[in-house]
Amino acid sequence: MNAESNEREEAVGPAAAEPAEEGATGGERELGSRAPQVVKRYRTLHLSWQVGVFVIGLAVVAAGVVMLPLPGPGWLVIFGGMAIWATEFVWAQLVLRWTKRKVTEAAQKALDPRVRRRNMILTTVGLVIIAVLVAVYVWNFGMAMPWHIEE
Repeated sequence: MNAESNEREEAVGPAAAEPAEEGATGGERELGSRAPQVVKRYRTLHLSWQVGVFVIGLAVVAAGVVMLPLPGPGWLVIFGGMAIWATEFVWAQLVLRWTKRKVTEAAQKALDPRVRRRNMILTTVGLVIIAVLVAVYVWNFGMAMPWHIEE
């Protein structure tokens, strides 16, 4: 190994530098650069590789931010940019791990039978309220739309 990868392992910590066992950590990969060995071998090439990955990830994240108010899958594109960054940067890998953990927790919470029952009851009550409002409107005004009502 070269000095740069040793520095990265020391910065991350000895536990994170070792390959993760499949069952112990939920199948998480080790932290650090996933650049090809040829690129890692030369410091300037690796640095330019990292700059390129950062710029491409930044462009994807910026496109996702633009898509938030505009039509498009904004959050999906932002997480795609984070995934691009995570191929090279430890901080992005940690952010993605945290995000995956939170999404998994939310999915498990949503599948809880008590939460599902509560959501179904709230949905049913909301639909009944909407149906009553529509019935009151039709009773008072008929099937005419508000912009066709003559006074």
